[in-house]
Amino acid sequence: RPVTTEAWNTTGLHVHRKRIAHMTFFWGHNTQVLFSGWPGSSTGMYVLALVFVFSLAVIVEWLSHYNIVKPGASRVAAGLFKTGLHGVRVGLAYMVVLAVMSFNGGIFIAAVVGHAVGYLLFGSRVRMLVTKLGMREEEKRKR
Repeated sequence: RPVTTEAWNTTGLHVHRKRIAHMTFFWGHNTQVLFSGWPGSSTGMYVLALVFVFSLAVIVEWLSHYNIVKPGASRVAAGLFKTGLHGVRVGLAYMVVLAVMSFNGGIFIAAVVGHAVGYLLFGSRVRMLVTKLGMREEEKRKR
């Protein structure tokens, strides 16, 4: 639970509240991730935050390894589209970084596992091998 400190200004009329953020990793579901008050103290909302960060990391890996622009497309249009897609990918990647900056151990693990699963699915040779094996099986069935 974050510590709250209070300080009076010189006139004594206003109270200044300052939350002291965690600067080391901690475990528990009572944390703030990305938005003020979210996920709060609810265990269900914390699990949703874990799933959200995991999914965000998988999407970042997908955007990093998937070639959406088809051959024969206009070079200018393809360049603009890829530039916009790069901006989206970087924005989502920074959201993952900001989530990890909550210093919550579960959020950190969800981000790392999300990136690993995303890379396995979209960037590794395992995916290519599975695709090739599947194509070979299809060819055998057709014969």
